[in-house]
Amino acid sequence: MIELKNVNKFYGTNQVLKDINLIVNEGEKLVIIGPSGSGKSTTIRCMNGLEEVSSGKVIINGIELTHKTKLTICRKYCAMVFQHFNLYPHMSVLENLTLAPMKIQKKNKKEAKEIAYKYLQVVGLEEKANVYPATLSGGQQQRVAIARSLCTQKKIILFDEPTSALDPETVQEVLDVMRKISYEKGTTMVIVTHEMGFAKEVADRVIFMENGAIIEQDTPKNFFENPKNERTRLFLSKILTH
Repeated sequence: MIELKNVNKFYGTNQVLKDINLIVNEGEKLVIIGPSGSGKSTTIRCMNGLEEVSSGKVIINGIELTHKTKLTICRKYCAMVFQHFNLYPHMSVLENLTLAPMKIQKKNKKEAKEIAYKYLQVVGLEEKANVYPATLSGGQQQRVAIARSLCTQKKIILFDEPTSALDPETVQEVLDVMRKISYEKGTTMVIVTHEMGFAKEVADRVIFMENGAIIEQDTPKNFFENPKNERTRLFLSKILTH
C-alpha cells in the first residue's frame, strides 16, 4: 500500500530524512519508534503529502505521490490521526464526523450520519454525538478524532503519536480503541508512538529510527527480545526501564 524509495527531506541545510526505503504491505500494522527528532513524524507526514519530499519517491497503492496527484491520492487512500485532535470547536461531534464524508465523498446526510454513529459506537462515544469538543476530555477528543478518520473509510490510517498529548490516565482508552481497529484485517496502519507495550501487542513489524535513518526493523518479538543494533539496545534499555 505504501512505498518510500530513497526518500530524503531537508529543511534548509538540515537533513531530517536520509535515504528512507520502506514498504508497508496492505493490512500491515507498522509501528515506528525512536527518540525525539529522529524523523518519525516527518516520515509519516511524507506518506500523505503533508510534507513534500526533497528527493525520492512516495508511492501509494502503486501511484506516485506528486505535487499534482497528492490531494487526489490522499483523499482516496489515507486518513490521519494527529497528536492534537484538530477537531472543529464550533461543530458538534456528529458534525465533525459527517463533514468529510459529505463534502469530499459526496455522501448524503442520512448516510453520513449512519457511518458516524457506527464509528462512534466503535470508540464508545455514541452518547456524545451532539456535544461540542470542548466538553470532552482529551482522551475522548482523541477517540472522536479516530472515529472521524474511520468515517472516511480509507484503506490507510496514519497515527502520529496519538497519545503524546494526553493525560496518562486517558492514554489507555485511546490505545484500546486502536487495538480494536488493528483487528480489522483490511486496514493498513502506520503508527508513530512511544507506547512499547502497545507496539509489542499490535505491530506486525517495528521500525527504529534515529537521525533521520531507519536503524533496525523486525517483528515485535525479535525487535524487543533480541535487537541487533547497539543503538536500538541502548534505546530500549532506557525506555523499557521507565
